[in-house]
Amino acid sequence: MRQFFSSLYFGQNFFKILYGFSGLYLLSFWFHSLFTISTVLLVIFCIVFAIDLYRLYQRNGFFASREVAHKFSNSDANPVRIRLTNLYPFTIQTDIIDEIPEQFQKRDFLKSWTVQANSKDKFSYTLTPVQRGEYRFGFLNCYVSSKLRLVKRRFRFENESLVKVYPSFMQMRALDFMAIDQKMSQYGMKKIRKIGHTMEFEQIKNYVTGDDIRTINWKATAKHRSLMVNQYQDEKSQPIYNIIDVGRAMKMPFEGLSLLDYAINSSLAFSNIALKKNDKVGMLTFAETVHNYVPANSKKTHFNTLLETLYGINTGFSVSDFNRLYANCKRSIAQRSLLMLYTNFEHISSLKRQLPYLRAIAKSHLLVVIFFENTELEDMASLKTRKVSEIYDKTIAQEFVYNKKLMVKELEKNGIQAILTKPKDLSVNTINKYLEIKAKGLL
Repeated sequence: MRQFFSSLYFGQNFFKILYGFSGLYLLSFWFHSLFTISTVLLVIFCIVFAIDLYRLYQRNGFFASREVAHKFSNSDANPVRIRLTNLYPFTIQTDIIDEIPEQFQKRDFLKSWTVQANSKDKFSYTLTPVQRGEYRFGFLNCYVSSKLRLVKRRFRFENESLVKVYPSFMQMRALDFMAIDQKMSQYGMKKIRKIGHTMEFEQIKNYVTGDDIRTINWKATAKHRSLMVNQYQDEKSQPIYNIIDVGRAMKMPFEGLSLLDYAINSSLAFSNIALKKNDKVGMLTFAETVHNYVPANSKKTHFNTLLETLYGINTGFSVSDFNRLYANCKRSIAQRSLLMLYTNFEHISSLKRQLPYLRAIAKSHLLVVIFFENTELEDMASLKTRKVSEIYDKTIAQEFVYNKKLMVKELEKNGIQAILTKPKDLSVNTINKYLEIKAKGLL
């Protein structure tokens, strides 16, 4: 009996009709004939209400379930599917309230759906998380009524589920095409081999005019009695490291995501491209100390290691220590590598404090410093001004924007490559820089 009353709800039509009867009985005070008519109508209404109630409770004629992926992609629209089954011999109206994870702070979720008699139906909606971590779905509440909508029966399905939000693998898949040149031969396109000057040996061949005389193989020349040269190709398995600053500078939010999450999403997409190009990819994070160090590797299973490491990264409010970063790179990364450093500088003075350590790292490795444009200041710097206060704001914003461009020049002057990018364009710009470095053979 307790279960019956806990699942019983009255529909809007029920209260509307009661209001109508109240009006009729009020008017019957002056028009006595209305009293009898109102009483007859009330009896009929009670019978119809009882029939409607019986039809809903005569069986458990409704089932619903929620289908979600075991992991969500951060900052992307992830689908959630709801499947409905109506076993009643009549069409039902259902109001569905899904208890979505608290991280979304969405407390007004309501979906109304009509399901035909003895049939199944489904619909979907999307959720866009902006934080990595564990998200827990609660109960799936469905309020079922007939077309009369006099009474509702609540069905509560214990469809609780735990979903982990990972760095944006949807964005990673969308950028997969940037590694297409590795697959061109599969589609009948000619694969062009570039002759490089690294120490990865390819073959011994006959000398032709234009070959580098420094590559002459004298033993093979003596054996064949003609000039033979060693031919080398671009080294494929080159070590690449994503270095992510997790200090307070990366706490700044843009469009719901922190700079750290933009850097993590970009690192995942970039690592996927690099692994498909047969390079060895590693990573490390740093703030007041260095942690989450993953040595560079080119195995296919290595991508999952990177994904799980990126999933667990968090930022704090500590000041990043570039001195420790330099010491760790010198100790842990022995071979010359491409280092993609994700950080942020808001003023050129903060860059100059760290420049000695960046120069020291760049002596042993190819360093690319990636930092962010402040899009809000960019917008403010381009606004049309009408008041004196707006002119002050615009002037200060333009100074900060100019400072960012000076930082790029300062880094390039010291032999350090730089990427200044909007947060939303980070992944594309990072991958393009990597492809440019590969094409020029700088590493």
